[in-house]
Amino acid sequence: MFVFDAHLDLAMNALEWNRDLTWTVEEIRKSEIGMTDKPDRGLNTVSLDAMRKGKVGICVATQIARYVKKDSMLPGWNSPQQAWAQTQGQLAWYKEMEAIGEMKAITNLAEFEAQLMDWENPTENSPIGYILSLEGADSIVTMEHLEKSFESGLRAIGPAHYGPGTYAHGTDSVGGIGVKGKELLHKIMELGLILDTTHLCDVSFWETMKIYDGPVWASHNNCRKFVNHNRQYSDEQIIELIGRDAVIGIALDTWMMVPNWVRGESTPKGMNVSLKQMIDNIDHICQLSGDSLHVGIGTDLDGAFGKEQTPYDLDTIADLQKIVGLLKDRGYTQNDIENIMSKNFISFIRKAWS
Repeated sequence: MFVFDAHLDLAMNALEWNRDLTWTVEEIRKSEIGMTDKPDRGLNTVSLDAMRKGKVGICVATQIARYVKKDSMLPGWNSPQQAWAQTQGQLAWYKEMEAIGEMKAITNLAEFEAQLMDWENPTENSPIGYILSLEGADSIVTMEHLEKSFESGLRAIGPAHYGPGTYAHGTDSVGGIGVKGKELLHKIMELGLILDTTHLCDVSFWETMKIYDGPVWASHNNCRKFVNHNRQYSDEQIIELIGRDAVIGIALDTWMMVPNWVRGESTPKGMNVSLKQMIDNIDHICQLSGDSLHVGIGTDLDGAFGKEQTPYDLDTIADLQKIVGLLKDRGYTQNDIENIMSKNFISFIRKAWS
């Protein structure tokens, strides 16, 4: 079944992890044997080859570079200009993937429909279509920089990532959006970008909802019902997004799937984390909405973690196809399953870009 993955940090892996995503997953793992600089070395799950095998024909692919102030304990770049330069390097990588036929940028409805048509009968070399998104807006030095990004193909943006940011407060921080955040939201609406609410803290989320009146999604966000942490969405937030005709992509980072996960100590097997928890999150959103129209897949696979922090029954991104059977077992119809695997995000794009 065709898959739309609403969140993959592909360029980050290429530039910061030095992974050649044109290799197979197995080749990347073999190349990282003995490396200890990052906890997920040799445990990656994503490559362009694995995406093709899993029929992930379209993804939302990110640029990501956090700016951190001098007293911050978070990793990041020490100036917005450095962060901007990093995102431009990531953009250059996507363009190189286009140049060799591995990927294809999707910036408008005609390109989107053409990609869908091409993937009705894909080949082993079919380019992966990508919609460019910015995860955390700290690299946007000025609104002119956001205009440049739009001209370069940016079509979605999340104002914050972790901690307090320039434009909003993100995960594990508390605060509103302020004057700069309001300016950013107005520019997002002016340009017609999709707003990604993922990572907004509760205060920033609700302040954003009062101001923003354009297309909105949550690319990779799970339910607070299962893991009581500010990174997840409360039922009230989910209902707010449903009311705005949003789609919420369910992520596969295990600490977001079961409570009491301890980074570096817990294991997927030890905590019994499987794709079942993903189905639980999907089902919860469907129960809140009363239909299957507001939830999809936003895996965040290899988002600075690998198999040490993904469901034990997923080896590579190709295993997303297992979701089909799990949803059938839960009583979901073929139409419901197609909605969740891709059609909800497809319908969202068609409406947002029409």
